[in-house]
Amino acid sequence: MTRLTPQKPAVPRPGGDITPAPERRPAQDPAWRELVDAVREAGQYPTRSEAESVTRIVLSALGGHVVGDERVDLARALPEEAARVVASQIPATRRLTAAEFVDSVAARIEGATPATARWDVSSVLSVLPPLVGDELVTRILDQLPPGYALLFGRAELTPAA
Repeated sequence: MTRLTPQKPAVPRPGGDITPAPERRPAQDPAWRELVDAVREAGQYPTRSEAESVTRIVLSALGGHVVGDERVDLARALPEEAARVVASQIPATRRLTAAEFVDSVAARIEGATPATARWDVSSVLSVLPPLVGDELVTRILDQLPPGYALLFGRAELTPAA
């Protein structure tokens, strides 16, 4: 069976050469830049590019684990580019513990260890509460297994026995 893969459109060059068209990057709205800058500052990343990459990876991982109204509300509260990253994910079939979530992010980042991935996850998730609101973060945390609160920069409160 032959598989067709999408190809970039060709662009004629002077002299008759044909080269693939350059990839188009979405227009960067100011809210997206502010989010990436906040992640860059929180994670102390040396470049905007690194902060943007980490932001996309973490938000895509989160997008698979937040479902229902919370996912819709999260997408609405985020900048358009971030909302696309979250909303484009297929819901996960299994809920991951916070440690498994961090490990899943580590698997997506070249050279990452569990420790560096935890830093990356926390750098992104800790900037979300001021952006999306504490009430929505609380609803998201209620949906996720215990342990995620620390990743969002919150204390993990457990009821007294």
